Amino acid sequence: MLSAAEQDRLTRVGPGTPMGTLLRYYWYPILASVELPAGAAREVRLLGEDLAVFRDPDGRLGLLARYCPHRGASLGYGLANSAGLACPYHGWTFDRTGACVQMPAENANGRLLERAAIVAYGVEEMGGLIFAYLGPAPAPLLPRYDLFLWEGVLRDVGRAQLPCNWLQIMENSVDPVHVEYLHGHHLQVQLGEEAGASHYSRKHEKIGFDLFEFGIIKRRQLVGGSESDDDWRVGHPLIFPVTLRVGSQGQHRFQIRVPVDDVTTMHYWYSCYLPPTGKRAPAQEFVPLYEVPWRDEQGNFRVDFVDGGDIMAWVSQGAIADRSREMLVSSDRGIVLLRKLLSDQLERVQRGEDPMGVIRDPEQNSSISFAQEHNKLGGSAQFLRRAMDISHARFSPIREQVLAMLED
Repeated sequence: MLSAAEQDRLTRVGPGTPMGTLLRYYWYPILASVELPAGAAREVRLLGEDLAVFRDPDGRLGLLARYCPHRGASLGYGLANSAGLACPYHGWTFDRTGACVQMPAENANGRLLERAAIVAYGVEEMGGLIFAYLGPAPAPLLPRYDLFLWEGVLRDVGRAQLPCNWLQIMENSVDPVHVEYLHGHHLQVQLGEEAGASHYSRKHEKIGFDLFEFGIIKRRQLVGGSESDDDWRVGHPLIFPVTLRVGSQGQHRFQIRVPVDDVTTMHYWYSCYLPPTGKRAPAQEFVPLYEVPWRDEQGNFRVDFVDGGDIMAWVSQGAIADRSREMLVSSDRGIVLLRKLLSDQLERVQRGEDPMGVIRDPEQNSSISFAQEHNKLGGSAQFLRRAMDISHARFSPIREQVLAMLED
């Protein structure tokens, strides 16, 4: 268990907090590209800060503090033009560096314009997502992870805003054994299936965790399996600090847990679907975004799909899980490892060092690949098709395209 002070140190993400300082060394998705056409602006919130992101008529992105210094109106409702982002109230306009360049009702001199400058942050686009960086200068490179770069695949982005702290979601990523009960036995009851019918319900014989350059590799060996199985030999990575890489066969996915503030997390499922050998993926004009519904019409948790069960487990712990009351056991050693890793990286930042996974060398950043299981839980292609029906992917607008592409 953790003391209240230890818990605050690991969970609080606002400006000036220890964890907030660490997390600001990384880039985070804040919108899907399809949400921000040229000339548009949107309100966003990240790490406890209110922001306005915009795309000018030439397609250039900007990210500013949300509130206009004149009268405090939200720049997220402003108009993006060739000069920058114009406040919807009086037209004060700010360029991508945060400099005020226009005050339409004033004879504005350089000094007055200088006084009106606001904070600007890093913003870039890759793979159908818009990413933000709120940390110290110079900004590290936006990591060019493999799924964002692959060609000849189908992609989609699922999203859900969840009313809980980011850490209880990430701790789930180093808790392999919940799969056999939550996604196996519990889900089978919800779906009215016979016990033991699911690949997910196979019992874990052993679990393992290894540190690597970008985070933690999670491994499992199931009863009846061996260390030669993909689940143990390859495993899949937790990419520090907020991403899980997982999938099987032709489906590869990032689960990205973006800390909006202390008690809100925006969860993204970024999926790539590879065509079988000899087939070609249909062309995509854009990467579609869809919302993943996790409550029913009565406001109850939807636990009839894998990710819905996860969300129930995360959110039902409370806005910030009370770790002073937990009782960790031997199968929770991945959670202990993650907390130690977070503490170690906090200490690195306090010494003035970059934390793990921060990239500044362009050669290292040409393409960063991660291994994951190909034959997950021993299910092979059968597992993938079932996963499309009992996961967030059941809500995807390209679900039928993906299933058709996967047909032999």
